[in-house]
Amino acid sequence: MSIQVYGIPNCGTCKKAFQWLKDNNIDYEFINTKENPPTRDTIQNWVESLGSKPMRNTSGQSYRTLGEEKKTWTDEQWIEAFANDAMLLKRPLFVKDGEAVLVGFREKADTIREKLQP
Repeated sequence: MSIQVYGIPNCGTCKKAFQWLKDNNIDYEFINTKENPPTRDTIQNWVESLGSKPMRNTSGQSYRTLGEEKKTWTDEQWIEAFANDAMLLKRPLFVKDGEAVLVGFREKADTIREKLQP
């Protein structure tokens, strides 16, 4: 089993997730989306698994600078936006065995455990 965690190192939510993974003895690979932004194809697969709405980082500066039209964007338009600016992606984003399974880190511990443990 392999888990990749996409995010940025100084993100508080990512740090909480890393600690939780460590506490639960779950090995993972961290991918810094600032240094290694995901490809458009990768993002498209994530949107197919999770939907574009939960993947939006609505508290970030990048999101706020988008115009009002963002409220009516299609998944396709969001995929394009995510591909052009990885800071629009909510963090952390968890990929297990090649499939996006969780984004953000606000679920109940049981739900997180269920999605991330082997």
